[in-house]
Amino acid sequence: MSLPEIFGTILGVIGVGLIIRQSIWGWPVGLVQVSLSAWVFFRAQLYSDVILQGFFFVVQAYGWWHWWRGGVAAAAGLPVTRLSGRAIGGWVITGLAVSVVWGEFMRRQTDAALPHWDAFILVFSILAQWLQARKRLENWVTWMVVNVVAVGVYWAKDLWLFSGLYLLFLGMAVAGHVAWRKSLVEGRSA
Repeated sequence: MSLPEIFGTILGVIGVGLIIRQSIWGWPVGLVQVSLSAWVFFRAQLYSDVILQGFFFVVQAYGWWHWWRGGVAAAAGLPVTRLSGRAIGGWVITGLAVSVVWGEFMRRQTDAALPHWDAFILVFSILAQWLQARKRLENWVTWMVVNVVAVGVYWAKDLWLFSGLYLLFLGMAVAGHVAWRKSLVEGRSA
């Protein structure tokens, strides 16, 4: 357990907690958290996760801008929306196909640990993060699935604190889904 893993864990909990509350400040906290996480994953040879943290950095900045666009009042008013069933099916099929291809590439071309599982985490985290930045309700279900896989992968790589963090993220994803669904049903953003 390293200091970047400890601080990344703490900031991860704070950042997701802020996003659940639909607070714009979850995004800058997330920028610092993903920077620390990239270092931890690089040292653990989870290269797809390193790439993922770079993507997260870009989408965290985009989410911050998208929610902020027009000022704090506009961010609070950005509505939670849903994907169509067809869009969900398309994203799932595409995500699974890309996971298989990327995992096989990483297995053949690198010394990556658990390349296929790591690829799944990469691809579906990208999807979940994009949906979160766009305030789509389905981001939380996607995070639930990603978090279950991540707990096992990080535990297998002796990243126990991150494994615990993603177990906590699983519970937070459930809470986020409930909170955002209520916001969707009530037709308002909290």
